[in-house]
Amino acid sequence: MRRRSLGHALAAAAWLPALARAQGWPNRPVRLIVPYAPGGANDILARLYGRRLTERLGQPFLVENRPGAQAILGTELAARAAPDGRTLLVAASGPLVFNPAVHERLPYDTRKDLAPVSILAAYPLVVVVPGDSPFRTFQDLMAFAREHPDGTNYGASAASFQLPTELLNQRAGTRFAYTAFDGSAETVRAVAEGEVTMALVDAGSALAAHAAGRVRGLAVTAPHRLPAWRGCPTMAELDYPDLTLRLWSGVLAPAGTPAPILNRLATELAAITREPSVLETLRALSLDPIGSSTEEFRRVIETELPLWAEVARQAGIRPERSTASPVRSPG
Repeated sequence: MRRRSLGHALAAAAWLPALARAQGWPNRPVRLIVPYAPGGANDILARLYGRRLTERLGQPFLVENRPGAQAILGTELAARAAPDGRTLLVAASGPLVFNPAVHERLPYDTRKDLAPVSILAAYPLVVVVPGDSPFRTFQDLMAFAREHPDGTNYGASAASFQLPTELLNQRAGTRFAYTAFDGSAETVRAVAEGEVTMALVDAGSALAAHAAGRVRGLAVTAPHRLPAWRGCPTMAELDYPDLTLRLWSGVLAPAGTPAPILNRLATELAAITREPSVLETLRALSLDPIGSSTEEFRRVIETELPLWAEVARQAGIRPERSTASPVRSPG
């Protein structure tokens, strides 16, 4: 009994410095590194939550945009920061679970170098075709693609759109060929102008083109139908339940950040997510509010890392050694 009590005392003593840091946190400004250019969904999220964290916690939460190399540069910067709660990463699933599937060597390891805090929001993808396309339904598109296996292509601006479309190829038995674009806006433009047969894009980026009739939505990957995309069935309704998927944006910290800080931050972020004004902003961006715990976020990462690695392998996507865009290997 004496030995057990001593062990408990030593364990508690080891936690005291971390607990003390957490109780005083934040006592200095906090950086929110966004590995994307200003104006995108992640930048908007970082500024929205940063403003509310500043008001709730009494210290400035300052957004720092560090775009480049498919979000690799900013993600590495956050992963290499001191684990003291003064640097956080606001990033989407792209650099965290998709990039590891298509890059042989990354300057960070999602599991080892970053500590999940909370998923802020998730966003489904929508299958879009040109507004004047003859395809009125998803079934029309699939039937044409199977009849013309070498006559269809899709647009994607990053692995987070390429791999879900390759998963569609694998599940539907189609051979849509990959065409790279610089961003979601460029991909939507290419669809609208008929440069590609279709694309899987985030619902928010295609909403204006959809409203103007420049693109037509055929299906959504959400678990439910989307109000802004009325008439678009879910993939589950179309008998593709494993294509029910959403990209997400979340907050992470450098690995080694004390658990009390992570848990307090997750609690604050979840509370902010439930605020009516925040909910309204997220839904206007076609984002689904989440506000997860640290453990829930960790489970999502652990599930998706092997999933997308296997999709890339089956699609014949050769991992890149550099930070360049992934390419398909011959054959």
